[in-house]
Amino acid sequence: MKVLLVNGSSRNNGCTYTALSEVSKALNNNGIKTEILQLGTEPYRDCIGCGACRTKNPGRCVFDNDIVNILIEKAETSDGFVFGSPVYYAHPSGRLLSVMDRAFYSGGSAFAYKPAAAIVSARRAGTTASVDVINKYFQINNMPVVSSCYWNMVHGNKPEEVYLDKEGIEIMHNLGSNMAWYLKSFALAKENGINHTVLGNKTMTNFIR
Repeated sequence: MKVLLVNGSSRNNGCTYTALSEVSKALNNNGIKTEILQLGTEPYRDCIGCGACRTKNPGRCVFDNDIVNILIEKAETSDGFVFGSPVYYAHPSGRLLSVMDRAFYSGGSAFAYKPAAAIVSARRAGTTASVDVINKYFQINNMPVVSSCYWNMVHGNKPEEVYLDKEGIEIMHNLGSNMAWYLKSFALAKENGINHTVLGNKTMTNFIR
């Protein structure tokens, strides 16, 4: 079993990476393989709603010159996910949201029914709102949301300060342990013929009569 952790920070070894690394350690200690995917400093275009991922290039984004389709490919062979983001202006990083918009819209089936978690890092505030934004990607895609013993956040202005947030580090460790339990439970269920519910067609409505 493998969990893909996505670092939505432009700093490959910053506070968000530090938090993700602690989740990764807990997963490894529970026998789960991990990979951290860095978004880095490259620019990422937003989804333009062209629909090509439904017609011309099913399951992949039509813009094939950045990390989005690589993320989808890795998602197909992953069993769970952790998406991490710094908090600058009381919301997740714009680069992470652009990547998630395109990856989940074009390649949502690669993520569906697999457990996922959001973690955020902030100097001070904006954390709970940011976790909520990321969690909504999972909730729209039939993905179990993994929690910990408190909201999934760490505080600090630089990596060494994150380690001083002892509660935050504990939250990351517990999150990794909970994720491992989810994955092992789901694997055992599948071995015994218990699979997720087969859903019917999705009805799309609006408020215009």
